[in-house]
Amino acid sequence: MRLTNLVVSASFSALMLAAPPALAQDGNVEQQISALSDEMIQANLKGDASFYRKYYADDATIVHGNGKLFTKDQDIADLKSGALKYEAIDVREKTIRVYGDTAVVHLLLTFKGSLSGQPFDPINLRRTVVWVKHQGNWKVVAWQVTRAENK
Repeated sequence: MRLTNLVVSASFSALMLAAPPALAQDGNVEQQISALSDEMIQANLKGDASFYRKYYADDATIVHGNGKLFTKDQDIADLKSGALKYEAIDVREKTIRVYGDTAVVHLLLTFKGSLSGQPFDPINLRRTVVWVKHQGNWKVVAWQVTRAENK
C-alpha cells in the first residue's frame, strides 16, 4: 500500500475515533508544524518551489480549489509556471491536531493576487494539510483547498 493511502486512512481513523487533541508533550510538534505551515505560506508568496520539493512526500495528493488533483511534480510545475502570483496571504484561522506521527492542519486563508496577469478579488479558502513524520522528517502527504464563504 502506498504511504499516502496508509497515512490518510490512519489519519481519518484517528479523527473518527475522536482521539483527544494534542497533549502537552506534543506541544513541540505543534510548534514545528506551525512553523512549517508558516514557511509554506511564505513559499506561496515567493513562488518558491524548493519548499515543496523538500516537504511534499513523493506520492503526495494535492487537490486545488478548482477540484483538480495534482501529483507532487505537477503541483511544483504549476507553482514554477508563475501564472498564479500572490500579493498577500492572510491567515485568519489555524488549528493543529497531533496524532502521534501525524498532524492535521486546518487553515482559513484570504488570498490576494493575480492569475495569468489578471488581478483577482480577495478569496477565502480553507486549506487542510496532513503532515506525517516519516524516517524522522515531516512530509506533506495530503493537501486540499476548498473555497470558503467571503465575509
